[in-house]
Amino acid sequence: MELVVARAGRAHGLRGEVALEVRTDAPERRLAVGARLRTDPDVGALTVAGVRAHQDRLLVTFAETPDRTAAEELRGVLLLVDVDPDDPAEAEDDAWHRSQLVGLRATTVDGRDVGEVVGLEHLPAQDALVVRQPSGATALVPFVRELVPEVDVAGGRVVLDPPGGLLEGDEVPDDEVPDDEVPDDEVPDDEVPDDDGPGAGDR
Repeated sequence: MELVVARAGRAHGLRGEVALEVRTDAPERRLAVGARLRTDPDVGALTVAGVRAHQDRLLVTFAETPDRTAAEELRGVLLLVDVDPDDPAEAEDDAWHRSQLVGLRATTVDGRDVGEVVGLEHLPAQDALVVRQPSGATALVPFVRELVPEVDVAGGRVVLDPPGGLLEGDEVPDDEVPDDEVPDDEVPDDEVPDDDGPGAGDR
């Protein structure tokens, strides 16, 4: 099973440090000194040579990136490890492989069937489920607990709690439509021009 550990961000300083967007529940284990990580896109395996916390970020140096120029080339690269999903020591909360998710039925929290999971995309901010809807159109659902509160691999489904407008049939409530988008026939009477007001013939 392939696990995304982190995404490389900006280079920090001149000594090859890279700020990481951590995606793992166990960064102290996955990013320990000596850990070997695969990359996507493939720029070669990376070996963790140093790691430290800085403000709200994790800064890592790799043996293969000794200076800022090399570190800058990693920006946007995903850092991956292969784990055994059946090994309790390797287990992480909320970690699923693409092969476990593809084929699951997608339902909403109120029980509505909204399609099937057909992929998993690794986006810059977070992973996203690719859901093929009944019409055949696909939607990207951010794979975060707020929007995907339940993944039931054994039961063959994921439960979604999407915001209005993300999926087909989820209309944005009228009270969320901006005032300047209210249809003309719904403009309040006191905003409709008075037909008896001044016109060209009054000048």
